[in-house]
Amino acid sequence: MERNRWIITTIMLFLALAMMVSLAAGCSGKEESGGAAPTRQSRIPISMVINDLGMTFPDGMDENDNPYVSYIEEQTGLDLRVSIPPEEVYEEKLNVIMASGKLPDLIHSFNPVWFDEYVKKGAFLPLDDYIDQYGKDLLELIPEEAWDRVRHNGKIYGIPSLTDVPGIELMYVRKDWLDNLGLKPPTTLEEYYEVIRAFAKDDPDRNGLNDTMGLILLEDMGRTAPFFGAFGVQLNSWVERDGKLVNGSTLPETKEALAFLAKLYREGLIDQEFPLNRNNVFLEKIANGQVGMFSAAWYDTRGPIALNKNKDPKAEWMPLPYPVGPEGHSGVYSKDIIRGYNVVPVGTDYAAEVVKLLNFIVGEGRETLKLGFQGDIWSMEDGVMVTDFAEHDKHLYRGIYQSLVDVLDPVMNKARLDSLGDFHLFENLQIIEKNVIHNEFYGTPTPAMSKYAGHLEELQGIFTQIVMGIVPLDEFDAFVERWYSQGGAEVTAEVNQWREARLRGAGGESQ
Repeated sequence: MERNRWIITTIMLFLALAMMVSLAAGCSGKEESGGAAPTRQSRIPISMVINDLGMTFPDGMDENDNPYVSYIEEQTGLDLRVSIPPEEVYEEKLNVIMASGKLPDLIHSFNPVWFDEYVKKGAFLPLDDYIDQYGKDLLELIPEEAWDRVRHNGKIYGIPSLTDVPGIELMYVRKDWLDNLGLKPPTTLEEYYEVIRAFAKDDPDRNGLNDTMGLILLEDMGRTAPFFGAFGVQLNSWVERDGKLVNGSTLPETKEALAFLAKLYREGLIDQEFPLNRNNVFLEKIANGQVGMFSAAWYDTRGPIALNKNKDPKAEWMPLPYPVGPEGHSGVYSKDIIRGYNVVPVGTDYAAEVVKLLNFIVGEGRETLKLGFQGDIWSMEDGVMVTDFAEHDKHLYRGIYQSLVDVLDPVMNKARLDSLGDFHLFENLQIIEKNVIHNEFYGTPTPAMSKYAGHLEELQGIFTQIVMGIVPLDEFDAFVERWYSQGGAEVTAEVNQWREARLRGAGGESQ
């Protein structure tokens, strides 16, 4: 009996001693680390499928091993496990993942049709309670208009990432070519035609060779928006006509714009190979000095225009007013307020952690993830942000994580763009913002859109053939008939039902 009591007492003393040693070690560790986040082994693992946005990683780094992933993990106490499908098959891969039954905790998609399809299938968790509890910054920085777009039956099924630019395209011209030919910057469509003709035919670079083009376009009618804007329309954008919303691609004004472009092509004023101009070829022709005018992306001043100026010190570029058409119209398409959708598939145990992660990216982590590490990539000198270009470009991949949930921050955006050099990036965005033609439909995709969108876009391929003269201009009328009979009529009816519901909800005024 005494022996048993001695054994029990010894065991209890041993356990008490072990506990004291453990507590002492724990306290010592906390003091030494200053309260650091949990070790990687003890962090909650969050698996995610996201897009690499075409970014590349420096040697020795990848999507799971780089300073910005480490920064997020240390600040949130999470263990990020990132999967990046190839960009060219991204959406197909998402569908495979959804069918596999082996689902990640977070998926990011840019496609509203994909989002809407799986919401209606019940594939995602509603996030309202998690956002209310863990998404203070998300609620503060994302406007109600965007939240309304990710609701289904009154519940939020996605956390939107916002588009931080109002639009993409604005016209740029070789000012030195204008000067060589004694021409003024064009404003009207007729003046645009004269400049484009002169650039193609009158040796604007003064080298005695027939080696210049007046205007360059991208494949699939890319970089044409200002010319459709001159007729008051934009492709695939909804506008009001006679009290109803109609698709811009089907309007008579679009036929007029195609006629204008077809004339330029027929006279040899547009790059004759434009249907083959993938983005890299398009940019290379501009950089090589073959092009006098094009509809530039707002950031092209830092891309092909800068490359052209480096190759040819005489090259001088300037922005142009958008071409004004016969009825006084001008402008360019606007970007949708939502750029991407973050969803949490049904079955995950970590919805709260996903919301905490996204709230960190949009809140405490926004400056570091948007701008890069202060002191390494940027610094403040005399109250002005100065960026180390080499380090900035090396670590652009941070945008893969930052853009998961982007928000509008004009002050930070201006400081960031100005710090990149004298490329007029912020000024370009201001020009675009003043000239956007808004898409009057901004709801989630309707059922008919989800069903017919791909086919209707294929039908529109005839526009390239019209511009090239392969089919006559009047084929546009046949296209419109096919568009309506092969799904467009259903889409148009649903779009107008959406509009009527919005008008009723706003007491007769559009929200």
